[in-house]
Amino acid sequence: MKLGELSQSMATHAQQHQQTRILVQAAAKACEDKKGEETRILELDPIDSGLSDFFLVTSATNDRQTMAIADEIEHRLKKQFGVMPNSVEGRSQGLWILLDYVDFVVHVFLAERRAFYDIERLRKSARPLTPAEFDAELKAELAKKTVAARKKAEAKPVAKKAAPAKPAAKKAVAKKALVKKAVKAAPVAKKATVAKPVAKKAVKKAAVAVKAVPAKKVAKKVVAKAAPVKKAVTKKSAAAKPAKKK
Repeated sequence: MKLGELSQSMATHAQQHQQTRILVQAAAKACEDKKGEETRILELDPIDSGLSDFFLVTSATNDRQTMAIADEIEHRLKKQFGVMPNSVEGRSQGLWILLDYVDFVVHVFLAERRAFYDIERLRKSARPLTPAEFDAELKAELAKKTVAARKKAEAKPVAKKAAPAKPAAKKAVAKKALVKKAVKAAPVAKKATVAKPVAKKAVKKAAVAVKAVPAKKVAKKVVAKAAPVKKAVTKKSAAAKPAKKK
């Protein structure tokens, strides 16, 4: 058996044992309410007990009282817990009525029969408890479990407070994603920076071309003005030449 399965089995057994104690306590209270005498609870040794954990032993003065006690125990456990005995023996005579609830067994004796069989002596390894002692132990056990349950309940909000650390982790993941995007975009940004000087050169060339256009127009005007002067000079030079002899 694995460690986890073993711990779970032990926890289940402890819970079942506590439920059995509650049933025994209710049965002992029924004995007291019906005037049972010398009521004792024997906590049996696990090695010697077999299937049962407890014996509940009580005495009555007559057979009608033994039947009344047995009936009250059976009725109360059925009404309060929905539990029925696995078997019932000796009800018809009422000398020794045995109610077997598997995890515990109830023995309702006539006083003389109890002295004769002396179950307490036969179960020397068992620990005898009065109903009051048994009740005190059960309350102490329940109190411990209540304290443990409260500690667990108080510890849960601390775990919940630790949960908001997740958004910080999400932010870190988001930052990493942004860094990755920036790294991928870096070559594009470099190309853009290289393209800027080219664009600047193109703008400068365009400006030079724009400035060159007016210069051409001025040159054309100068040529146009110089044309009449050229014509006049050619005419004068023609007049100055001597006439050829015939």
